Amino acid sequence: MTNDPPATAQLSAGARWSIMIVSLWVTASSFLFINGIAFLIPSLEAKRGIPLTEASLLSSMPSWGMVVTLVGWGYVLDRVGERIVMTAGSALTAAAAYAAASVHSLVLVGVYLFLGGMAAASCNAAGGRLVSAWFPPHQRGLAMGIRQTAQPLGIALGALVMPELAERGLHAGLMFPAFACTVAAVASAIGIVDPPRKHRTAASEQELASPYRGSLALWRIHAVGGLLMMPQTVTVTFMLVWLIRNDGWSVAAAGGVVVLSQLLGALGRIAVGRWSDRVGSRMRPVRLIAIAATLTLFALAFADDHTWTLEVPLMIAISVIAVLDNGLEATAITEYAGPFWSGRALGVQNTTQRLMAAAGAPLFGVLIDAARYPPAWALCGLFPLLAIPLVPAGLVPPGLEATARRQSDRRLRWWTAVRRAGSPDTTRPPGPPGPPPRPSQGGPAAVPPK
Repeated sequence: MTNDPPATAQLSAGARWSIMIVSLWVTASSFLFINGIAFLIPSLEAKRGIPLTEASLLSSMPSWGMVVTLVGWGYVLDRVGERIVMTAGSALTAAAAYAAASVHSLVLVGVYLFLGGMAAASCNAAGGRLVSAWFPPHQRGLAMGIRQTAQPLGIALGALVMPELAERGLHAGLMFPAFACTVAAVASAIGIVDPPRKHRTAASEQELASPYRGSLALWRIHAVGGLLMMPQTVTVTFMLVWLIRNDGWSVAAAGGVVVLSQLLGALGRIAVGRWSDRVGSRMRPVRLIAIAATLTLFALAFADDHTWTLEVPLMIAISVIAVLDNGLEATAITEYAGPFWSGRALGVQNTTQRLMAAAGAPLFGVLIDAARYPPAWALCGLFPLLAIPLVPAGLVPPGLEATARRQSDRRLRWWTAVRRAGSPDTTRPPGPPGPPPRPSQGGPAAVPPK
């Protein structure tokens, strides 16, 4: 997405960062609702005797709700802007959470969680597009990285608070995300300013054209984002219950480990966002993240199967790695799709991810019940493995072409130096001048080669 310099200059730096903080909280509260139900699973098993497969299905209902409305919210976002979408979405999510907390039937709880997921879908695309529009290219990766800490921070907040609240019952556990989303709705109405954008009637035909036409770049990003969503879903859903059931941890200790992993993931998102600004690419870091996720999941499967002491550190590592890519993909989409298509493109991206999240929790719950955890970790490792060749690593963000060119030149010089050092036939550069050649016996002086 290209923003004219006057557009980002209409607000001071302090105002832009304050909008980013509001977006961060609104998105964190929506993810608290979407992912927080997983932290009620131990209580549902212990107090209501619900098997893991049914509890994990219940925890996936917000994700299924998101799938239904993500593209629709993206269309509304392209038409009316971020402030209205984020305010209405947060208010509707809060209403659904209050309704779920007020009923006793698990079927009705599931229905309200589904409806809440439909509403929470609004904040994901809108918050990302808001931050991306207000920041210039050389700061956009960092700003989006900070904003993308919303997901791990929301999950960490849920892990810290909701399991303890759930000891008093499902009602108490659900009231917490309801309150958080209420605060988010008020914050959106007061603190969000829509970025200035050219009206559709003043846009050129090229600006209004579909970015999907004639290029597979966006589709590849969607595919990569969906595949890399599976490790995130599996670790968020089953890490807490794995620590409690598999390793005998207490609820408080296991929740503390989940909080730690999510806080590390939040810091990691900031770091990779800044990294992408410095290297002039959003997608090259994503490819390295996919490689790291693959190796870590396979190592976790091996360690868990052999009950090695490294299994908990590896679980923390994959929980951190699994959340690093989302902000980079969202930033690349807003930059590539442009202001008139970014809402829908982010909607497609989030739909792909939530489909994987919604399907992943119950399917892996069945697999874990049937074959236990190590095969599940190994199967999960295949998803980032499939993502590696799909990453469009050559995609260059608008405004960072010079940075990308410098990085490409450095990589080329480094690779050339490595090949020269490793090739025995490569002529070495001439050294300092030595003494003149001595005459050979019985003949004229040897002539050095030209």
